Amino acid sequence: MITRLIDRNFANMRLDRFLRKAFPDESLSVFFAVLRKKKIRVNGVIGKANQMLAEGDVINIYENFKSVPINEEKQETKNENEKNVQDFSWSSSKSGWGKSKTSTEKNAAWGVSRKLDIVIQTEDYVVVNKPSGLASQPGSGTRPGESLVEYLWEWGREEGLDFRPTIAHRLDQETSGLLIAALHGDTLRDLTRLIREHEVDKFYFALVKGNLKRDKGTIDETLTRTDAAKGSKMKVGENGKDAQRAITHYHVKQHYEGYDLVKIKLETGRMHQIRAHFASIGHPLLGDTRYGDFALNREVKKELGLHRLFLHSCRLEFTWKGDKIVLDSPLPKELQDVVNQLKPIKAKE
Repeated sequence: MITRLIDRNFANMRLDRFLRKAFPDESLSVFFAVLRKKKIRVNGVIGKANQMLAEGDVINIYENFKSVPINEEKQETKNENEKNVQDFSWSSSKSGWGKSKTSTEKNAAWGVSRKLDIVIQTEDYVVVNKPSGLASQPGSGTRPGESLVEYLWEWGREEGLDFRPTIAHRLDQETSGLLIAALHGDTLRDLTRLIREHEVDKFYFALVKGNLKRDKGTIDETLTRTDAAKGSKMKVGENGKDAQRAITHYHVKQHYEGYDLVKIKLETGRMHQIRAHFASIGHPLLGDTRYGDFALNREVKKELGLHRLFLHSCRLEFTWKGDKIVLDSPLPKELQDVVNQLKPIKAKE
């Protein structure tokens, strides 16, 4: 028998979803079989796939899972007999989460996770400042262990967390700035709900080509994803079935000769939204290798030393447990150095 005690990370989660999270190496057919055969008990009562779990619930599984060592099952049975149920922590043989490390591995891990620029850490979440060039999460083209998510996992191990820190939203690899990561399962669900319902206000700084005609404005144009060998892009203004509405608000912080520094507030959070929207109105972001002015990019790289996309997530605003949270991140030095070389245009009197 396998026994698990539900903690806050898995409270308010369906039983079938909990099984997939708790035993990622098992197939769905295995879970369906044990549920159909009534071999799962929740607090002693036959479990149903769609029932919601609560903190403190005891899950007993009267089946052998290949991913659970026999000695663990025996220990759990012994604990159950002794009325001392083992707490569940999120562990997976794929990730090695929760496994002990040698001193060499610990030193190497510290070398990775100390790269994190933590803006704030609370009981529920952590906000980090992601540098440009670091992927938000693992994927094709990203070397193993070199993504923000993997850095967070390593940091979580060092902190002794029982849940792998998980980002609630993403930034493009070339974009720097603020990202929220949940430290518990219930926190992740609450944060993703806030973001889905547009209750997390996200602000960005961008340097764009040319001078905008209006100091304030809104770009309200659909975005449609297109996939190609060179990477995915977003087409603006199409009306097909895959088109998604995207809304970008902006105001000019400072006009410069040939450029504008704009502060942007996203109402929606589509892939490449800011980059595609500003390119569509003739004001692409500097350093944008996908939607930008490539000749201008070469020029500013040579003359201004801009070697990256000029886009930075500078502020997050949201309400958490009744408190208004406002977090700011100034421009990174490499972007501020570019701005310092520009010639401001005086406001018209």
